[in-house]
Amino acid sequence: MVRSISIENLTYDVFDTAMGWVAIVGGDHGIVRASLPEYSPEAALDFVQPEINFAVHSPEDHVDARVLITAYCAGEHVDLADIQIDTRKTTPFFRKAWEACRSIPAGETRSYGWLAEQAGNLKAARGAGQAMARNKLALLVPCHRVVNSNGDLHGFGGAGLSLKARLLAMEANL
Repeated sequence: MVRSISIENLTYDVFDTAMGWVAIVGGDHGIVRASLPEYSPEAALDFVQPEINFAVHSPEDHVDARVLITAYCAGEHVDLADIQIDTRKTTPFFRKAWEACRSIPAGETRSYGWLAEQAGNLKAARGAGQAMARNKLALLVPCHRVVNSNGDLHGFGGAGLSLKARLLAMEANL
């Protein structure tokens, strides 16, 4: 579960990639929200609500993240875990689940059960699913790498399973 937002020095950027438009919002402690690739800048900005309402457009604050995300979306082998994220406003379980998710290598998958175990509660596979469903750091917390225990793709928010499959296929070819 995500806790309330505090207004701090948030800035944002929205940029075009080979897969579509991506928006990111961040502050002094890292990125707090990131969109999946969207069909327009407006759609990407809609995805980063409500934090965008407290942010100032400042692309220069996010050059490193933009370069890595753009390279990733172009199919280059980069590690998006190099981008600092701010998880201070999340529950400890979600934070651990997101950190574990970030440790899954590109092109590989893990189950919700594995994710729950890594987050400290072997019996909380549904909780791990909720952590992925409420992931506000798309691509940076690569929830597309988390699948059912039988390997089937499951859940991927409004983006749908086709984008999840596309991201996994792209990573398999890196």
